[in-house]
Formats: sequence, structure tokens, C-alpha cells
Amino acid sequence: MSDENKIYDVDNYEHVNIEKESEFNQEEVKNNYEKINDSKNEDNNIKFSNINENVNKKKKKRGVKNIALMLVIGILGGAVGGGATYYAVKSINGDGNVVSTPNPPTFKADENEALTKIQAFEKVAPAVVIVSTKGVQNYGGFIPKEVEGIGSGFIINEEGYILTNYHVIEGAQEVTVTLSDKREVKAKVVNYDQNQDVAMLKIVDNIKVPAVVELGDSDALKAGEEVLAIGTPLSKEFSQTVTGGLVSALNRNIETSSGVKLNLIQTDTAINPGNSGGPLINTKGQVIGINTLKISGTAEGIGFAIPINEVKGRIESLSKPILNLGVSIREVDENLAKQYEMPQGLYVVEVTQFSPAEKAGIKGGDVITKFDGKRIKTFEELKEIRDSKKEGDTVRVEIVRNQETITVEVELTAQ
Repeated sequence: MSDENKIYDVDNYEHVNIEKESEFNQEEVKNNYEKINDSKNEDNNIKFSNINENVNKKKKKRGVKNIALMLVIGILGGAVGGGATYYAVKSINGDGNVVSTPNPPTFKADENEALTKIQAFEKVAPAVVIVSTKGVQNYGGFIPKEVEGIGSGFIINEEGYILTNYHVIEGAQEVTVTLSDKREVKAKVVNYDQNQDVAMLKIVDNIKVPAVVELGDSDALKAGEEVLAIGTPLSKEFSQTVTGGLVSALNRNIETSSGVKLNLIQTDTAINPGNSGGPLINTKGQVIGINTLKISGTAEGIGFAIPINEVKGRIESLSKPILNLGVSIREVDENLAKQYEMPQGLYVVEVTQFSPAEKAGIKGGDVITKFDGKRIKTFEELKEIRDSKKEGDTVRVEIVRNQETITVEVELTAQ
């Protein structure tokens, strides 16, 4: 699907695929800037599909072209249901429910000194968790049914923040975390990046975390280096499973079905359904990757992990809640603007009911031309400004409706 045909859900970081094709009605667009529907994806990129963690859960199918093996998202347990992800989030500064005391690692290696595999595992395992999700999926378009999934994650700080994969929590309405000491606690989705397949959770129960991981330097990895994967393959009964192998290759550029290219670590370490979101660690007991993909088919020993350096710089932003605007938009570039006699900007395809945008008076068919006083033409420009704000901030939004320029004020709220 070409960029000009993408419809973006502003509050979900990723374009929304609209299944039906339609053409502009020029008269309607001229008069009312009516909805612009997306066209079908006809690209020839490698596709990713989700592995079903639960036999009762419907698999998501995506085509694979020009390759005999299917690349699939490894432990996709948490992709429960196809609906919107549930976000019961509050400002990070207003939380503080998790109480913990420093828990130093059992082993500390010198910079150039490796631990034994047992020591490396015992250093990291206490901070590795099971991520259990529940959601609702409609079967046949009529019958809602509760579905469950599992994945893995790891605690990154004493406040109870947990890194995992986005696909683990996609569609979840409820998230539960099982700690290494078998305690089950409630967690919430704080933020995520669907494009990078990462998500940040936070424990909301008042507990002490058993341990936190040490983040390593994935840029220092070399092919042939020994690594371990820790997670929960297949079911909770196999939690705290460790598998070992090598770094098979670095900087593998894999393009997903959404057109996003991921720079990944390739490893022959066994990665099975349920491992997604768990840590890939080096022999110093440091997390150097997040297990995310594997190859499904006759081939074995080909798995992928997100380099931790791709995520470390974003931990602060991922720890802040997503601010809700409540619109799905499409970019109107110069060509579309000329063709349909409308301004360049962001065409509002849909406004979510009871959202800040609806409360401010924004309607489907409006074209957003300025956000917080700045001229915008792309989704990324809007998102960059929005992400610089905090919950409760008010932004002035300039829209064009029926050839008339209107300015409204939108109060941003957390999802």
C-alpha cells in the first residue's frame, strides 16, 4: 500500500487498513471533504502473521510472497482479539503504586569477563515475567468470545515497568503479570510502538518487584557470540525456560506486512510461541535483545530479536502514557490537494465518540492544517507535537471545513 493511501489512527501509531476500495466523489469532496477510503494493499513485501497462542483464538493470516518459508511473529500470545487495545493508564507522575527496594544482581561480571551460562541465567531470570492477556473477539461477526494469550516480558526498573512486544498485548482488555516467584499481579499498558513491536507495561499492584534486568550494549555483539533466551514457551507450565545458541547474524533488515523495516538480531537459539517479549541475553547476564520473530516451516534455528539499543533511547518516552486525540486521518499531499481543491494537511476520516477531538467540535471531513500553532502536512509532524505534550495540555487546532478556516481548542487526555 502506498503512503498516499494510508489512513492513520492518530492514537495508535499505525495506519488502519480499510478493506474496501472506493473512489473520491469529486463533488462531495469539494463541498464537504467527505471520507477518503484506503485502498487494498498490493505490495510484494514479506508478510508476518501471528502465531496462535490459544487453540480457541482465530489466527490472523497474511500472505507471503517470493519465499517458501513463512516468517511469523514468534510468541504472539498476547494478540487477543482484533479490536482496540485497552489502556487504563494514568500520568506516570501520579502513579507510584509499586513499592520496591533495590535488589542487586546475584552476579556482577567485569566488563570483559563472562559469567557461566548458569550464572547468566540466574542473574536475569528473577526479572522475567509471564504476560497473560484477555480480550474479546467476534466470530463470524456475531458471536463475541473471550480469548486469552500469553507472552513474556522483563522488569526494567524498581517502579515495575516491563518491556515486551506490542503484538503480545495487541487487542488486550486485561493484562496480568506472573512474577518469577509465582505471584500474579495486575498490569496496565502504558505506551507502545506498533511499528517497532515494543510495548511498555506497568505493574499497578502495590508490590515489591523481585528483580530488575541489566541492559547491555547490542552494538557490541558479534556473530558467533553465545546468547541465551528466557521466556514462557507454549504455556505457563513452561515458564522460566532457558535456551542457548549463537548470534547467527546482525543487522537483518526484515520488512513487515505494514511496510515497516526492522533491524533485527538473527539467532539459532530456540524461540517458541510464548517467548515473544522475553529477553535475549549475553554471557554477562545483560539483556541485548527482545525476542520477537521466528521462521515457521521446515526450517529450524532461525529466530530474531529486536536489538536492545533500538529501544534504550526510547524508554523514557515509552514510560509516558499515550495522549488521546481521537481521530483517524489521511495525509493530503500536494497532488491530492490540487485534484480535489482542498488544502494540504490531515484529512479527518473519522472522529471517535466522546474523544477530545469530538468534544472540541472536530468532524469527519475536516482538514487539519495547524496543530499547536504549527503548520502540519504529515502524520509524523502531528504525532511529534502531540508527544511533546503532557496530559491536560490544551492545543489550538486549525481546521478547514467547507472552505472556511476554524480554530478549536483540544484538551489532551491519556488513553
